Amino acid sequence: MEKERYNELGGIVLDASITVHRELGPGLLESAYDIALARELGIRGLNVKRQVVVEFIYKDVDLGKIYVMDMLVEDEIILEIKSVDAYQPIFDAQLITYLKLAKKKLGYVINFNVPLLKEGFKRIVYRF
Repeated sequence: MEKERYNELGGIVLDASITVHRELGPGLLESAYDIALARELGIRGLNVKRQVVVEFIYKDVDLGKIYVMDMLVEDEIILEIKSVDAYQPIFDAQLITYLKLAKKKLGYVINFNVPLLKEGFKRIVYRF
């Protein structure tokens, strides 16, 4: 996938996230934002998978399906949905782990529990 397509999809994800945040506001459970964002992205014509299981392979041995990504958009972009009071660095590490295990290059951590969504929207690029 070309960088331009990643940027285009990222713009759609941001716009859809802002729409969901405007409609629902902060303070709900992560699951509410997850469902609403998946619906909003679907309305915009994107393929969305929720609660995607990621295999954990260590030294060529499958150790099981122990990780679950919140959302996978267009089979390329991972979204990690949060609704927390304070952003923690572990959220970045979690998304990087998903990117690495799923062999993806781009993801976003989206915290909906903020006054303005731009304060809760973080882009993570992995080995691009």
